[in-house]
Amino acid sequence: WRPPKTPRHPLASTSALMDDFACVNGNITASDASEAAPALIIVTGLIGIAFSVFLLKLVSSIALDVASNNEPLVGSEPINGADVAEQNARLLELYAAITTGANAFLRSEYKLCGIFIVLAFPAMSVLIAWGDKEDGKWEWKNGWLSGVSFVVGAITSIVCGYIGMRVAVFSNARCTVGACDPSKGWTRSFNTAFRAGGVMGFSLTGIAILALYILLAILRTAFPDSDEGYKQLMDVVAGFGLGGSSIAMFGRVGGGIYTKAADVGADLAGKVVQDLPEDDPHNPGTIADNVGDNVGDVAGMGSDLFGSFGEASCAALLVGASSPMIVAAGWGALMFPLTVSGVGIVVCLITNFVATDLSPVRKEADIERVLKTQLLVSSLLMTPCVYGLAVALLPSATCGGCTGGFYIGSICSSRINAFLCVAFGLWGGCLIGFVTEYYTSFSYRPVVEVSESCRTGAATNIIFGLALGYKSVVLPVFILAGIIFGSHRLAGMYGISLAALGMLATLATCLTIDVYGPVCDNAGGIAEMCELHPSVREKTDALDAAGNTTAAIGKGFAIGSACLVGLALFGAFVTRLNDTGAKVTVDLLDPLTFAGLLVGSMLPYWFSAMTMKSVGKAANEMVIEIKRQFDANPNLLIPNHPDRPDYDRCIKISTDASLREMIAPGALVMFAPIVAGVVFGTKSVTGLLAGGIASGVQMAVSASNTGGAWDNAKKYISKGAMDAVIGEEEPETVDNTGKVQTKKSQIFKAAVTGDTVGDPLKDTSGPALNIMMKLMAIISVVFAPLFLAIKDGDGLLGFVVHDKDVAAAHDAVVAATRRLAQVPVASPAGGGELVAMAFGLVVGVGGVLAVQRATAPPRAKAAKPALVCRAAKVEGTPVEPRLLAHTASLA
Repeated sequence: WRPPKTPRHPLASTSALMDDFACVNGNITASDASEAAPALIIVTGLIGIAFSVFLLKLVSSIALDVASNNEPLVGSEPINGADVAEQNARLLELYAAITTGANAFLRSEYKLCGIFIVLAFPAMSVLIAWGDKEDGKWEWKNGWLSGVSFVVGAITSIVCGYIGMRVAVFSNARCTVGACDPSKGWTRSFNTAFRAGGVMGFSLTGIAILALYILLAILRTAFPDSDEGYKQLMDVVAGFGLGGSSIAMFGRVGGGIYTKAADVGADLAGKVVQDLPEDDPHNPGTIADNVGDNVGDVAGMGSDLFGSFGEASCAALLVGASSPMIVAAGWGALMFPLTVSGVGIVVCLITNFVATDLSPVRKEADIERVLKTQLLVSSLLMTPCVYGLAVALLPSATCGGCTGGFYIGSICSSRINAFLCVAFGLWGGCLIGFVTEYYTSFSYRPVVEVSESCRTGAATNIIFGLALGYKSVVLPVFILAGIIFGSHRLAGMYGISLAALGMLATLATCLTIDVYGPVCDNAGGIAEMCELHPSVREKTDALDAAGNTTAAIGKGFAIGSACLVGLALFGAFVTRLNDTGAKVTVDLLDPLTFAGLLVGSMLPYWFSAMTMKSVGKAANEMVIEIKRQFDANPNLLIPNHPDRPDYDRCIKISTDASLREMIAPGALVMFAPIVAGVVFGTKSVTGLLAGGIASGVQMAVSASNTGGAWDNAKKYISKGAMDAVIGEEEPETVDNTGKVQTKKSQIFKAAVTGDTVGDPLKDTSGPALNIMMKLMAIISVVFAPLFLAIKDGDGLLGFVVHDKDVAAAHDAVVAATRRLAQVPVASPAGGGELVAMAFGLVVGVGGVLAVQRATAPPRAKAAKPALVCRAAKVEGTPVEPRLLAHTASLA
């Protein structure tokens, strides 16, 4: 709001009018800082890649030798007769098995992704070229360039996911070796896992920002340097986000099914049924479980967050290009979203040294503190940097109706407003992360309550866990609602896209923390299977427990950013429709829009049902195979027996199941907006996107937090926090020395059951819902011209029922009726009412008939004519032909 201007003197009106004509785009021109923006983007991207190489060298400096420490491990006598040489040989064997399994899965998955890219590229190009046609001439340039952007985004996503997986399997055994150090084990193992995560985080952000900017710079030469040219450029570059998100969908769903099929199968058949320890080498599914940690939680997460970055950037660029004032401020002002991401790389680089050098981990209590400090420090350092970028790059009009700011749509925004939008996302993400931590860490009451509920069995554990997940949705939704309202108030849909980028501004740090967890989890499994000293497993378990909590925080970031990205892309979709001249408004009272809203709200449930059932089917196959191996070789159930199971068979089951089952959920998400837009038109798509985002974000938060709480409740019990209760209620678990055998108790088994149920929630369905929200929205943005080209946005339904034609016929009938009967008849707002009336008549008549059928008395049956005939025939009495015919007719 601005105060009304003082009325001008009548004699001054002519000169003032001339001044208004002279003020074009607020007299905004490109600044020197705007010219420096491309260099900033390129340099920061290269810094990210260079720093990831530096971190990789530090990780590789750790030799794969458990005896490589300078001093012997306290109590390092051979475990179960295994000497150091045997342990080293076993370490290398497991390292190779996990690496081979992960590589085999990714090769198979990326072959399918390659086939998808080859098929999608021409189809997408042709459809967009046809949709963008003018005067019957197809826009092949827009079609092919959109296809090229799609291919670049898809390939970049594949590269980022593959790098993350390779780094994770390269580092897991080295983290185990670091934990063998008796004096510096905490620091060495933590730094190894944290730096491995840093390799993923900094390489992904550096590659992503360079790939997107180079694509922009090359495609820029194909369009004129004008308002319309920049709009077309951003339209075709939206394909970059679509490519990245499409691969992320396969990576998240396929990797999630793989890892949870192996995890659930190994838990059920090994821990629950046979009382085997976690990651016992005699469990046939344990290697597949460790492989799954890498392909699902690392490669899948990397592709997911790369997709978020690409889509948020594309949404901000597309909406920003619709503002003539931002365009007038130069290329650097348009690239403001990418500069935010670029500076974020440098901020995260500085923050990284805080965890590994300035305030390292020296004991178990330091782990969570150090990881949470990363989030706070990176956000604090990022805030003033964003302010400086906004002041330096964004425009400020010197005349006109938005003096001191710039118009974005019909909203007068400003540099400060844009800065606040980014800050809302940045700090809102932190708040969501810490709320998530409260509900998923056993340091707080909610998870402790879930743990205590295991005293009465698995059923109460599941009830408490579900209630916790539902309750954990409340605060994140309020935070997201506040971010959305404030950002839109300050800068419209551009503000929402900036808030999404703000939540992803410290992406390198978030990815570092996310990848750290699976590396520690693998390290613990390797320590168990190599039969290393128990103190090694204690360190890796503590690191992994903190990693579970921070991974839940990372999931909170990912879900929150997915909601904002989806909404920003929703705005970009409406902006793109309006740029073509179609004045689109989102009216929830429109029947097509509301119908789309209902369907969109249902899609997360349909999608989750498909992914959950896929995990269940694959886990069932895994359980059967593990049981078969136990039956075939009973030696596997003998503690410390040298026999080993057939790990490869379980790896193959997980690989085949994940590749087979990931296609249907991916197809559902990809085809839903296309079918809605082509058949029912743009109104249906707007409702579909709104419903999918509103329902998906809440279901994703609930599923992720429920699974995370069950996981940490199990860890809380396994670390001995409830040993006093177990010893009192289950005295048979107390051994001769007075020590409670926690993992043999019914309380622990109830916790394992909850954890098993929660696995597909937190690692398959929940995270994949992020991509569902974003992918539907980016598909709508890219295919917006196609939707508009079909009956002016009314879809194929418009050829069957067209409101204008039906309304004209309706008005003619009403006019004739009035002339004849002189009866006033109200004219409805549109011809769609006639269709609605006909549909209502059919439904009403059908309902009446159904009620009549339901309430009618049962049809009277014949007085046993068939039985009479049989009886008569048995007794030898001739049967009358008329009675036989009557009986046949009744039958």
